[in-house]
Amino acid sequence: QVQLVESGGGLVQAGGSLRLSCAASGRTFTSYTMGWFRQAPGKEREFVAAITWNGGRTSYADSVKGRFTISRDNTKNSVFLQMNSLKPEDTAVYYCAAKSDPTLYSGTYSYWGQGTQVTVSS
Repeated sequence: QVQLVESGGGLVQAGGSLRLSCAASGRTFTSYTMGWFRQAPGKEREFVAAITWNGGRTSYADSVKGRFTISRDNTKNSVFLQMNSLKPEDTAVYYCAAKSDPTLYSGTYSYWGQGTQVTVSS
């Protein structure tokens, strides 16, 4: 079992920045590929970014490439999402997730946090 707790959400003006954090507890953090997802009101949850166990590879949704950066600190059992140049369409609940599959593009995320709200005003 892995428990995930997100933090760092809030209200920010368009063009601003936020840094989300996800603290993991439970089984060995380095066993997991970590991802960030988001869900806007009335929309399905969508992939935002993912990072392999050692941070060696990352993947991003086209909508956030060049603006968001995912990173992790295995010494602190944490994963981060730095969000710059925020747009109103980035408004959503952001979720941290973990999967045991070591690849970026396959496998199922088995563990999810409770989410943190990000609101970007125009």
